[in-house]
Amino acid sequence: MNQIVIHDAQQKQWLKFTQPAYVVETYNLAEVVAKLQLVNELVQHNKMYAVGFISYEAATAFDDVLVTYESDDFPLLWFGLYQQPEKIDLTAPATPQEYNLNWSPTVTKAEYDRSITQIKQYISCGDTYQVNYTMRLQADFKGDAWKYFQHLTQAQQANYSAYIDLENYAICSASPELFFSWDGNQIVTRPMKGTSARGYTLKGDRKLAQWLHNSAKNRAENVMIVDLIRNDLAKVAELYSVKVPSLFDVEQYPTLWQMTSTVTANTKVSLPEIMKALFPCASITGAPKPRTMEIIRQLEKTPRNIYTGTIGLITPENQAQFNVAIRTVLIDKKAHRAEYGVGGGIVWDSVSVSEYEECQIKARVLLNKNQNFELLETILWTPHEGYFLLDYHLQRLQDTALYFKFTVNLVAIDKQLLEFTNSLQDQPYKVRLMVNQKGNITIKAIPFTPDHPSKTVNLAIAKRPIDLHNPFFYHKTTNRSFYNNIRHKYPNYDDVLLWNERQEITETCIANIVVKRDGKLFTPPVNSGLLAGTFRAYLLEKQEIKEAIIKLKDLPECEAIYLINSVRKWQTAKL
Repeated sequence: MNQIVIHDAQQKQWLKFTQPAYVVETYNLAEVVAKLQLVNELVQHNKMYAVGFISYEAATAFDDVLVTYESDDFPLLWFGLYQQPEKIDLTAPATPQEYNLNWSPTVTKAEYDRSITQIKQYISCGDTYQVNYTMRLQADFKGDAWKYFQHLTQAQQANYSAYIDLENYAICSASPELFFSWDGNQIVTRPMKGTSARGYTLKGDRKLAQWLHNSAKNRAENVMIVDLIRNDLAKVAELYSVKVPSLFDVEQYPTLWQMTSTVTANTKVSLPEIMKALFPCASITGAPKPRTMEIIRQLEKTPRNIYTGTIGLITPENQAQFNVAIRTVLIDKKAHRAEYGVGGGIVWDSVSVSEYEECQIKARVLLNKNQNFELLETILWTPHEGYFLLDYHLQRLQDTALYFKFTVNLVAIDKQLLEFTNSLQDQPYKVRLMVNQKGNITIKAIPFTPDHPSKTVNLAIAKRPIDLHNPFFYHKTTNRSFYNNIRHKYPNYDDVLLWNERQEITETCIANIVVKRDGKLFTPPVNSGLLAGTFRAYLLEKQEIKEAIIKLKDLPECEAIYLINSVRKWQTAKL
């Protein structure tokens, strides 16, 4: 038994626990409630921390009308009791390991469609209003579970993440959903229901967030769960204390938008009584809970285990934080297999294709690369004009920071850029401005010599299309490995022309592209898949160029090809 690491969202810190004084666990439904009471007593009497989990299949122990699979090879409840945690800084590994696991669904698309049809039949008969139907993805796993957890948390950036390393299993949870927090008086729940993919540009991204916020279907799903949680809380709440201070909030994550609401109440009952009233969280069952869990048991072919259960922390002050164990990978160490559950709320107007796509969106965290990069702006500085297009660069930097949730202080950046010029000689420079996720600023410069006006850039054409769904094509960051790899493949050329799967040209590795057709200048639109350069934005604003889709096959008919960026400005190019 190695270690447990959990993120304390209240204190915004990572806590590491090793060498438990006690371990409380059970595989027996009849023991779950008593074992949880024992955990509660040990915390209170010994002033210890308790960290652990309750599996979804433990629900029957709290109320025998809540039907689940019988599971005898994974703990229904496991808690370690500890004296003091170590506060740690969880950062990305210095040499991040790529985990390209070959995930395969345990449910075919045809089986998924049939289940959605059956759920709608149950809804039409009045058995249920909403069913949280889920499936599993599985993959072979060979590697370091702790490093994989670091990879997962970097990709998801969730508040309620936890890592639990047991003898036979490792749990890597990057959950964004709060089941409940409790300070001994007020209990706060934040059910999550409603999902949208992220956009690729800030403008497109905000449109999708607004769509989710206003979506009648997602609001209906969300409010059903809110009502159910209000009813669950009322079982243990002080009279008239159940409140809904916030409805239909939209939260940003690296791979998706999520809709949440907040339900609160006051209660002084014990933690086991709270768990008996609330578990499992209504957001991962549906409504009404008992009948809906029967339907889930019928349609889902395997136990959920830790998935949609809860992982949590109880402090010596008897305060608690528990997540809903979604975005969670369970690693079977003996079998060298990994499992990831994914699903969504199915209602009467759900469309099977859309729901399946939502499952894929929620699984993107498994494919997302480590977010270990900095924001980048490359700015031309000259002794006579200073920083060229500085306002455009700072605006783009701010937009990119909003998209990736980076901290940016434009006043401080402007001040440091101005101070930096004191170290520059009387000649042009290419200035690199970098900002990391915490807002730390780095500024470097190298002397810049403009190309001779007669120079023509020799362009190669990439052999393969770009991935339009990679957000890093739309934002300037230090994550430029794709561009660098492409350029290295064409050492005898000055630059490489990129294009997408629709056969539309996009940009080059270091510049936007402009073509002349019928005496007019055109540049590809952003939705072709490109970084909107600052010089490009300036020229569009001045109406010196216009946006237009440009096909690869049309290039031979163009009168001229130009490359533009804010450092070299205009360059003539040829294929």
